Amino acid sequence: MLKNMRVLITGVAGFMGSHLADSMLAEGHDVIGIDNLIGGYESNVPKFVKFVKEDLRNLGSISSYFNGVDAVIHSACTAYEGLSVFSPSLVSENTYQITANVLSASINFRVNKFIYLSSMARYGTQPTVPFTENMTPAPQDPYGIAKYASELLIRNLCELNKIDYTILVPHNIIGPRQKYDDPFRNVASIMINRMLQGKQPIIYGTGNQKRCFSFIKDVVDPIKTTIESTIANSEVINIGPDEEFISINELALKIASIVGFSLDPIYVPGRPQEVEYANCSANKARKLLDYSPSVSLDQGLRELVSWISEKGTRPFEYYLPIEIRNETTPKTWTEKLI
Repeated sequence: MLKNMRVLITGVAGFMGSHLADSMLAEGHDVIGIDNLIGGYESNVPKFVKFVKEDLRNLGSISSYFNGVDAVIHSACTAYEGLSVFSPSLVSENTYQITANVLSASINFRVNKFIYLSSMARYGTQPTVPFTENMTPAPQDPYGIAKYASELLIRNLCELNKIDYTILVPHNIIGPRQKYDDPFRNVASIMINRMLQGKQPIIYGTGNQKRCFSFIKDVVDPIKTTIESTIANSEVINIGPDEEFISINELALKIASIVGFSLDPIYVPGRPQEVEYANCSANKARKLLDYSPSVSLDQGLRELVSWISEKGTRPFEYYLPIEIRNETTPKTWTEKLI
């Protein structure tokens, strides 16, 4: 892939999209960014991005911006795994449907390369961890289903229309610009925002669920490698660390230590369809993308605490609709307890 490309990034006002835009600009590429601001802030968008405030659900409104684009990084998504069980229409429409629209526009204007940011939710519960790319996906919530369906659509249409594509699978990303007043996602940021307000963290279930957490730089770097080479064409690749596999209880302890907070978590019933152990192998990324994390979990958490402290704590905003309300819907959301 040549330098000085025109790159279009969806979700450019979000956490991931804005950092990707910074990286692409630093490499000398021209960047167009599309976002409807449902989960991001216009202030996140780097200065030299050609920013387009449009809704990806409207194919007619977005198509013309793909004219002359060399590569698309499709990061836009309502990335709400837990909420998707109770708001499947919202999440499906803003995951699968927008992918269909972005693909259609990319194909019509003969984009050379399509990079999709999928999710570890594609794997669901597997017999063993860490999850490897050759495992059969078994998503167990509407979000994971929509992400994997998007992958199948990308593979189908890109191969038919001879467009190079790569499906990257990041997971549990933390870092500056992450939305920390969102009660539905971003466990580390939610805990930090609460602890800085003197409030105990809320933990679903036993807290023994285990995850790995990725610092934003360690996700952006392999994406940059992917867009500028052909080595990862037609591949599915996990990107994120696989070594610091910790429980949510351990995560709370780490954050409390950094903040200087006396920890006594509030435990509430577990959320339906939550995967207990989720960890992705990074071996394929090491082999193909020279992947090597540069930021430890402790260092990443310290940077996130510092950034949220500088920005100031915020009240949590319940800005998304809950479509299904019944006895299994978390009271933390219906009663606005976070």
